[in-house]
Amino acid sequence: MAIRIQGKAGFAQLQQGGQRFQIYVRKDDVGENAFALYKLLDLGDHIGVRGHLFRTRTGELTVHVAKVGDHPALTFLAKAMLALPDKYHGLEDTELRYRQRYVDLFMNTGASKTAATPPPATPTEAAEAETVKPVSVPEPVEPETPNVREVFVKRAAILRAIRTFFDRRGYLEVETPMMHQVAGGAAAQPFTTHHNALDLDLFLRIAPELYLKRLVVGGLDRVYEINRNFRNEGISTKHNPEFTMLEFYQAYSNYHDLMKLSEELIIFIAKYVNGTCITHFNGHEIDLGKWKKLSMREAIIKWWPKTAGPAPRFEEFGDAGILATHFEQAHKTMEAYRAGRGEHIDPVWIEGESEEIQKPADQQMMFEAWGLVLRKYPDRLGKMIADVFELLAEEHLIQPTIIYDFPLAVSPLSKKKPNEPDWVERFEFYIGGFEVGNAFSELNDPDDQLARFEQQMTEKERGDHEAHQMDEDYVRALGYGLPPTAGEGIGIDRLTMILTDSKSIRDVILFPLMRPQQKTAEQLAAKDAQPHGESVE
Repeated sequence: MAIRIQGKAGFAQLQQGGQRFQIYVRKDDVGENAFALYKLLDLGDHIGVRGHLFRTRTGELTVHVAKVGDHPALTFLAKAMLALPDKYHGLEDTELRYRQRYVDLFMNTGASKTAATPPPATPTEAAEAETVKPVSVPEPVEPETPNVREVFVKRAAILRAIRTFFDRRGYLEVETPMMHQVAGGAAAQPFTTHHNALDLDLFLRIAPELYLKRLVVGGLDRVYEINRNFRNEGISTKHNPEFTMLEFYQAYSNYHDLMKLSEELIIFIAKYVNGTCITHFNGHEIDLGKWKKLSMREAIIKWWPKTAGPAPRFEEFGDAGILATHFEQAHKTMEAYRAGRGEHIDPVWIEGESEEIQKPADQQMMFEAWGLVLRKYPDRLGKMIADVFELLAEEHLIQPTIIYDFPLAVSPLSKKKPNEPDWVERFEFYIGGFEVGNAFSELNDPDDQLARFEQQMTEKERGDHEAHQMDEDYVRALGYGLPPTAGEGIGIDRLTMILTDSKSIRDVILFPLMRPQQKTAEQLAAKDAQPHGESVE
């Protein structure tokens, strides 16, 4: 990774396994041919060396290259035909890092700039250092490049921790199909493919849920799968069309049981991977050992903007007309608040302003839209409540928080709450300002499930491309009896982001999907219009 030659001796820096190590090469020790080879080396070439260890006068551990018996001191292994990026900065272009991860991995190892440490010893000093005690060891400095390799080492550790956690609790790891005849188990738009031999259209898996619950019907009471899913949706710092999830199901349990299990799982993974429950993400210190719980309605009330007037009362979430009136009043209050600050510009036209100006404008616009929609389509109350929560509360959920009790309208596979038929036994947990896990008490009534599938088909006919498809075989499976069961899905990519302080999901996926480097304006506009579905349902 670095070469320095002075006359008949020189230094070089080697790298293997993410670690860098200095070698000292002297012509008298390696022979004329080996030294000639050393002088021809380029950055990135692969070599093997033999010798003995010593410390230079600056204290750096170094290999003095020399023959060992009949074995050569230096062996050439492979040639780097392309020039490496700037050795002082690594590979800095973010998009190029994703496209050329093979370069990113060996250039961005968390190493410091060479100029930040004392200079290497001269060949004369190196020779003297073998008989002189080291003077001092350089003080550690902050890395100048991201440690990309360490991110993926930790990702592998997260997967090991998950398997250890569930195996100890008697879960069975299983594998379910990745090509489905019915795209089910989540609210998302699938990728389609075709099987030539069977002349059969198929969907790439958007979630393994329905197959895993079939296994519980079959008597496998505790199952889990670490699975790849594919959703034909937009790309963002939190979304990639191909991603990894953990899904697990436990018979004779409900969503309260999984709340406790989720806390135990995340704490176990954090300690296994980082040795502590404290992690840092997006400038926040997060304690994964301390969890809070709020219902979705409580969260909306808690983070209702003070500039929008009083928040809705708990009981008002059950009446579309009353809630529409509340949204309309909030719109007027926000409009007056902004006018009082001299902001008379239509919210649509101020995008790009500071958050202090943009955020109230966005909220004013959304309150108006929510009121109009509920007046015209009161049956969309449940979806509207979920949208309100996402806009008002989600960004505040930095510390681990469980949000429980969701509207039935956005939870077609969840069991209803006994005393509130429009709400279901479902929770999501949030860390770092976004959803990481989603769980619920599973609906096990085949007639109720059939009716919900039929309602979803109606939604699809009305233009909802993410509505759940009819799965008659799954309804048949429920007819044989699904015991009381709770299930959960957790996004591995997002969890890795939190445990490695990675700003984008692309930073934790080795080869994220990238658009071709040349795109037309029409294609870019179509991409920006793509919706994001639920990531871990």
